[in-house]
Amino acid sequence: MEPERNLRTSDLARAGQISVQQVRNYEADGFIPMAKRNREGYRQYTRQHLVALKTTRSLVGGYGWLRTRAIMQAVHSEELAAALALIDERHAELASKRQQVEQTLAALRTLAAQPVPLTNTRSAQQLRVGEAAKQVGVRVSALHFWEQQELLQPIRDKSSHYRLYDEQQMRRLRVVALMREASYGFEAIHTTLDELAAGQPEKAIAAVEKRHAELARASWACLIGMAAFQDYIREFYGEVLASL
Repeated sequence: MEPERNLRTSDLARAGQISVQQVRNYEADGFIPMAKRNREGYRQYTRQHLVALKTTRSLVGGYGWLRTRAIMQAVHSEELAAALALIDERHAELASKRQQVEQTLAALRTLAAQPVPLTNTRSAQQLRVGEAAKQVGVRVSALHFWEQQELLQPIRDKSSHYRLYDEQQMRRLRVVALMREASYGFEAIHTTLDELAAGQPEKAIAAVEKRHAELARASWACLIGMAAFQDYIREFYGEVLASL
């Protein structure tokens, strides 16, 4: 059997289409295993380092640099279970975000289909801030903060000065809560509320649909990364895999 050929730093850089310094950085950060040194002190890389480098670049698209680094560090420490837990966290994160976006989209479409716009006359039903927060599933402090951002405009009881939320404000509150869960900024939420109030929800719905598509692309990127990751584990960490 022909022995595995060692690669110089420049060889690995060329094969991975990165710079020599990047190779050193990848090794220092744990993206690739630590290289052995020859008698002269030069690094000696192997096929495993090249495959690790390519696996890293495949993972980054779906998992990002920080999580990919933690995954590869765990693998190179032969802590495969820890690496898999990090992968599961990312998948759960995507699933949660997708659910939030879908809820937001459903809420926007429901509001858009309603014949009564957000600017309709205030309903007789009025909830105090604590009751309003409980219905939507957020903290009272969140409602106060969103009011400071002018996303909500609750009325004040003339005698007690308590904040009161009618149906119009509850509709706004539901939209704000869902969009904040989907990580939208205040400017985007302001725009959404204004468009809904004006009876022009198309842009708001399009923005959420765009976010939904972005999450789908992220999931696909994770699948691509997983294909490379599985091949890497099977080839170089088969014994660790078998021990799970």
